[in-house]
Amino acid sequence: MKPASSDPGSDGNDVNGEGDDRHFVTALARGLEVLACFPSGEAQLGNQQLAATCKLPKSTVSRLTMTLTRLGYLIQVPDTGRYRLGMATLALGTAMMSRLDVRQVARPLMQELAAFAGASVSLGVRERLSIIYIEHCRAQTALAVSSDVGSRFPLATSAMGRAYLAVAEDTERAGIMLALRAQGDDDWASTVAGIERAAQDHRKLGVTCSFGDWHSDVNGIGRAFNPGGGLPPMSISCTGPASRLKQDFLLQEVRPRLIDLTQRIEATLPQ
Repeated sequence: MKPASSDPGSDGNDVNGEGDDRHFVTALARGLEVLACFPSGEAQLGNQQLAATCKLPKSTVSRLTMTLTRLGYLIQVPDTGRYRLGMATLALGTAMMSRLDVRQVARPLMQELAAFAGASVSLGVRERLSIIYIEHCRAQTALAVSSDVGSRFPLATSAMGRAYLAVAEDTERAGIMLALRAQGDDDWASTVAGIERAAQDHRKLGVTCSFGDWHSDVNGIGRAFNPGGGLPPMSISCTGPASRLKQDFLLQEVRPRLIDLTQRIEATLPQ
């Protein structure tokens, strides 16, 4: 797949409201679109790349990057003239993460499951066409999949992403599917089949499955749950190398523990 588009509204979120809502601040939306183009704190992008991704004139993007740099949300790298995320974005993320009680509740339960399965157990939230880890636990083994908080994985093929899609509202899912198709997927029929199969699995088995779909050497299962507090659904996955984490083990041994884990989280958090 190609990288997710950051064109407003292309990911199923109704953010392209300039013509419909007089309260919609277009300049603010465009500035946030620029920030959303950076997949990680290490990425460096120039105005031309940002303009192409956001589908905006380069002159507009130049004004936005200058403003964001002055406010500390971007840093211009002297050697390249390109931009990277600034410390102000870190402050925003840190403030949000510190207030997510679900992480504190989930962490010990996730670590217990990771130790049992000899795998990686992760908690994630949707961001556009990706799932981002906000908590991650791994077994004390070199065979566990190496990722960390902030890692980003595709909605369409990861177990965690498919779990989110399985419980998303119909209108949201429809928007996401349109955006996924617009990416120019070379095997769209297979992608759709995998998402539909995952939705059926989530209803029947209580989990979604990704056996070699995201990566040929990685198996995983995921389950979505309601964290309460007005937050959108979140997903937890258990993943690992296919050579170590067999399908039967995941479905017979890990699956009931993952279901119990999410139910315990929901029972602990105020809904």
